[in-house]
Amino acid sequence: MTDIEAVRAPRKIVIDPVTRVEGHGKVTIRLNEAGEVEQARFHIVEFRGFERFIQGRMYWEVPVIVQRLCGICPVSHHLCAAKAMDVVAGVDKLTPTAEKIRRLMHYGQVLQSNALNFFHLASPDLLLGFEAPVARRNIIGVIESFPEVGKWAIFIRKFGQQVIAATGGRRIHPRLCIPGGVNQNLSVENRDALRKDVDQIVKWCCEALELHKSFVRSHEKLHESFASFPSSYMSIVGADGGMDLYDGLLRAIDAGGKPIFAGVRPADYRDYLIEEVRSWSYMKFPHIRSLDRENGWYRVGPLAQLNCCDFIGTPIAEAARKDFMALGRGGLVHATLAYHWARLICMIHCAETVRDLLFDDDLQGTDLVVTGERRPEGIAIVEAPRGTLLHHYEVDDLGRARRHAVDRHA
Repeated sequence: MTDIEAVRAPRKIVIDPVTRVEGHGKVTIRLNEAGEVEQARFHIVEFRGFERFIQGRMYWEVPVIVQRLCGICPVSHHLCAAKAMDVVAGVDKLTPTAEKIRRLMHYGQVLQSNALNFFHLASPDLLLGFEAPVARRNIIGVIESFPEVGKWAIFIRKFGQQVIAATGGRRIHPRLCIPGGVNQNLSVENRDALRKDVDQIVKWCCEALELHKSFVRSHEKLHESFASFPSSYMSIVGADGGMDLYDGLLRAIDAGGKPIFAGVRPADYRDYLIEEVRSWSYMKFPHIRSLDRENGWYRVGPLAQLNCCDFIGTPIAEAARKDFMALGRGGLVHATLAYHWARLICMIHCAETVRDLLFDDDLQGTDLVVTGERRPEGIAIVEAPRGTLLHHYEVDDLGRARRHAVDRHA
């Protein structure tokens, strides 16, 4: 076989492990004899099994157990499971203090997790260049070359973690939520400590956005063309159509921005979404039920959150959203690299929301828990930093989790 013939033979490229992601995965790419991509697969290689772990455990234990799914976004799983267990506990509406404490924790979590993703995983490639030596293309290299960005990376994330600790007792795997409410309010001491720094955090998030926009302007062709493709999107939005990362109704739109479905309650998700498993990955593959598996896939996360919502309820983030949507020239924004821009806008929104909540006296309220008549099933949704997260549980007559507990970034 000649060298030319060898090159033209079918080949398999394996990237293992995949970097710039949270968790473990690999990619396999199969090329045909012409050197064209014939198949590309992203493999999730971790089996977690939490659907089985929680079976037989009392329903109030579940929100603490399932957050061990992740060390980066445990709050998302803690809150989503707690919201589902509110339903099981027969509670449809929390007290103002309980809901606002949960929201404060959630927005602090989304802030710190998005900061990790942008500054620690993405910024080395964006700021140092894709061709920079691998040994330098990391957060240490960013700190050395761009000390101001390094400061943002450390202190924005630190602030988000402090919000989690102030509400849930610790920065990772907190213990705040119980079915029907929370087990503590926000102390005045913690409130005042967070108030002292929050304006600076908002300012740094805005400065980070401006820096990224300068990157986009200087790499406009790359930003618009790199892995840019039309797709559907899904996220939850508030009842008024505004961005809401903690609670709301499911909305899915097609590549042109037209609704596929909207106003879907968490309890009805099975009428609109279906999932499957495949032999080569532990990842689940959901798609929109009314479309086939080839056309029913969709994107989630910050880009979907901005494309799906009608507005953002905090002023700085809303102004930034309007500027961002102009990239779509009257339509949606489909560029994959636009996820970074969208993520920074979400960070601004989270910082603004945290600031607003810190000046709400309800956080020091003492009415923390609501009770009700227990139900056999609970379903809930939140917007986690990486996308729409659903938790679905059934419990028996004794209050033990049974049959299945579903968690997915839809």
